[in-house]
Amino acid sequence: MLEQIFATNGHKIIETMTDGLMLVNPSGKILYVNNALEELLRYKKSELIGKSCDILGCDICARTKRRGRACTLFTKGEEKNQRCTFRRKDGTVVTVLKNATTLRDETDTLVAAVENLTDLSSVEEKDRVITHLKRHIAYEEGFQGLIGNSEVMRKMFDLTRSAAHSDAPVIIYGESGTGKKLVASALHRLGTRREGPFVQVNCASLSEEQLERELFGQTKGGFTGADSSAVSRLEAANGGDLFLDEIGDMPPALQLKLLRVLQEREIENAADNRPVPLLLRMISSTNKNLPKLIKEGRFREDLYYRIGVIPINLPPLSERKDDIPALVEFFINSTSIKTGKKINRISKQALEIFHQYSWPGNVRELINAIDYAFVLCPGDEILAEHLPPHFAAQLKILNIPVVKSQLNKTDDERQRLVKALKATNGNKSEAARLMGISRVTLWKYLKKYQIEVNRKIQE
Repeated sequence: MLEQIFATNGHKIIETMTDGLMLVNPSGKILYVNNALEELLRYKKSELIGKSCDILGCDICARTKRRGRACTLFTKGEEKNQRCTFRRKDGTVVTVLKNATTLRDETDTLVAAVENLTDLSSVEEKDRVITHLKRHIAYEEGFQGLIGNSEVMRKMFDLTRSAAHSDAPVIIYGESGTGKKLVASALHRLGTRREGPFVQVNCASLSEEQLERELFGQTKGGFTGADSSAVSRLEAANGGDLFLDEIGDMPPALQLKLLRVLQEREIENAADNRPVPLLLRMISSTNKNLPKLIKEGRFREDLYYRIGVIPINLPPLSERKDDIPALVEFFINSTSIKTGKKINRISKQALEIFHQYSWPGNVRELINAIDYAFVLCPGDEILAEHLPPHFAAQLKILNIPVVKSQLNKTDDERQRLVKALKATNGNKSEAARLMGISRVTLWKYLKKYQIEVNRKIQE
């Protein structure tokens, strides 16, 4: 009964299989492929049948590696659960699980081999995500999301761990983009006040009036419509940590007001003027040279000694270039998962450019460079020509040829603009940053190419 079913419907059964199936003879000539294999390898049957299986570039095939050598499958008789890669018609590589066996005729002569190929792309993607998450967790466990294994970073990690267990005020020194906020967050999460609030205030991003209202609250009659019952950031941080980011930009009048609050350990409630005791730990950060500002009369020396009991210095990226490969790998994996774009590596030339670069914008600039490369990179590997325009000088220094785009200037410019807008979901400021241009220039491009941005960009 079964033999009759297979005799009548065998071809139909093979063509409805979800796994790829291929028949080859002992000399490697392809005799047959099913529909699933067509779809898997992106070839038409007519392009494969009658051709040598060398065309598929299997990475474990002895015939591919050594021309003319007999296929080991016909020697062994079968292959089970072999993980290997095949090259598609478009040049991309697909990972498959191969099971194969040989076929003999009535005289026991080897006539062909049948290969069953299961697509492992989705499995590989899941493995990649899991690997990324494991690495991410490892980084978190290693030191609270801060990435680096250079000696200078390990010393900084040790000091941060020790400082976290103290109630003494901490000040974090570092250039813009080095990760001062990450260190401040680590101090809170590892400290004795971890169950309390972690309140952040950026002293550089607010006007003097706004900063005063944020820190000390709004007094009655401050301005029409003001909410005098709003809790100040100092009160909100009670029982936890207050992080004053870029404290070197705080105006002198507010420096004095903050000093008094820290000395008296209490603040007046803006709503009813009653004193509120403060039990909090001060964490500050700055990219400024505070001793220099003190000499210039722009920062109070008494406040400096009040907030800077434990100084932590964050090194610039230019002083820890050994950490660049780990940072690049982490940001590529993170951006790939975030964007859904399957980019998983960077070329040696591009990585060498990163090593030679001075990194004035530090880790933040490295993240921006990876984001930019994701917009331009069409494949799975970031190459030198996918890096932002200001890296072009490094290409010349390292004698790396600049690969010109196959698109003409106008199409290339418009395509980059569209890709940048799509990558940032229509955010013009972020798109300009990715392209390495000003927001004004981006507006000119939008007008030039008549592109309307409504958070949904059309090709």
